[in-house]
Amino acid sequence: MREYRKFYIGGQWLDPAGPDTFEVINPATEEVAGIVAAGTAADIDRAVAAARQAFPAWSATTVAERIDLLRAIGEAYQKRREELGAALTEEMGAPAALAHGFQLDLAAGHLAQAIEVLEGYAFSEQRGPTLIVKEPIGVCGLITPWNWPLSLISVKVFPALATGCTMVLKPSERSPFTAQLFAEILDAAGVPAGVFNMLQGDGPGAGVPLSAHSDVDMISFTGSTRAGIEIARNAAPTVKRVTQELGGKSPNIVLDDADFAANVGKGVAAVTLNSGQTCSATTRMLVPRARMAEAVELARAAAEQVTVGDPTGDAVLGPVVSGSQFERIQSLIQRGIEEGATLVTGGMGRPEGLARGFYVKPTVFADVRNDMTIAREEIFGPVLSILGYDDIDHAVAIANDTEYGLAANVAGADLDQARAVARRIRAGYVSINDGFDFGSPFGGYKKSGNGREWGEFGFEEYLETKGILGYAPESAQA
Repeated sequence: MREYRKFYIGGQWLDPAGPDTFEVINPATEEVAGIVAAGTAADIDRAVAAARQAFPAWSATTVAERIDLLRAIGEAYQKRREELGAALTEEMGAPAALAHGFQLDLAAGHLAQAIEVLEGYAFSEQRGPTLIVKEPIGVCGLITPWNWPLSLISVKVFPALATGCTMVLKPSERSPFTAQLFAEILDAAGVPAGVFNMLQGDGPGAGVPLSAHSDVDMISFTGSTRAGIEIARNAAPTVKRVTQELGGKSPNIVLDDADFAANVGKGVAAVTLNSGQTCSATTRMLVPRARMAEAVELARAAAEQVTVGDPTGDAVLGPVVSGSQFERIQSLIQRGIEEGATLVTGGMGRPEGLARGFYVKPTVFADVRNDMTIAREEIFGPVLSILGYDDIDHAVAIANDTEYGLAANVAGADLDQARAVARRIRAGYVSINDGFDFGSPFGGYKKSGNGREWGEFGFEEYLETKGILGYAPESAQA
């Protein structure tokens, strides 16, 4: 069993201010996998003070110095991949192939992207007599979730480091193992004392004092819309910058063309990836109403091919992260049945042969109306809702009829039509045929948040813009 009883503050592993700890439950076995120290406001104060003290020197470093550090982190990261993958499986149930593959590759991709952007980023630009300067915002509080823990830590930490900010990371208490290893990696890479600080804890004990702290200049949060609203309230009295990547109920518009069958299958795979625990998962599949019966059989076949089981083996679908998450998914599946959706496959209870662990059956509903609960609420499990549309205008109307606006996908062989549909969707991250790009902006409209991450767009969130007027005499501009 793992025990992590120290926090990384000011370049040292320090004892917490208080005695409290929390248990981490392995979702595949329902057994205790670790004991972790729980941070308090006093620990936040120490970490923020260390970050504030380190800021003047770190913000004055050169681009070359910051690139060297990021490359050193990349080397240290590669040495710990095996440990990181094992920790992911243990703490949040990611199947081995996913944990050692895409989960780790995403974090590495964000690091490579940060280096690439930093190499060519213009931190100053002269416009007539005025110099426009982009400066690091200061001390950043980074609060991350459990579902893609390394990726969502990396997409915040690396741009913050690259732009000259210092930071305090508060990871999710459900995925603390990878965060602890991540801190060890940065320490081994030689991050200067106080530039990066990490402490564990829950939202009330550590997240609230971090988001409310008067010496924190920015909060970057990824998580539920409910929690995001509370963080914004806590941050408001200090008028700090708050960027948020929140929930989603993303549509997948499957066009009526020759690729229909393949695209329905891909849509099922997208919803079962990571046990459906992805904020941008396209959990509302929109198909031509005339092809609903065909889509149902295609989705049934695809879902029933998904293997569910021990995440340390060859299973494609592991458990969801916790007992409370399992129960919430079960209640929403039951709601779908009660509200009259057609249960195609899956449903209530654990898959056959799995008596322990928080395993959910890959579940497909058809004949879903967009006013049903399963089409409105983020389920965060391997549950797909199939909705019928009459024509493209109807499909776009359904897609946009949601309080969220994080992501979407348009699937079809007619690229011109797919492009036209994509432009009409009110979401921040719209893929055509599952397109992917580390340089694209990632973030949401409406209740899916504000601000953007990934690539150059992620850099902007960690920078203040200053205008130095009269930098050049008017005569020099003639």
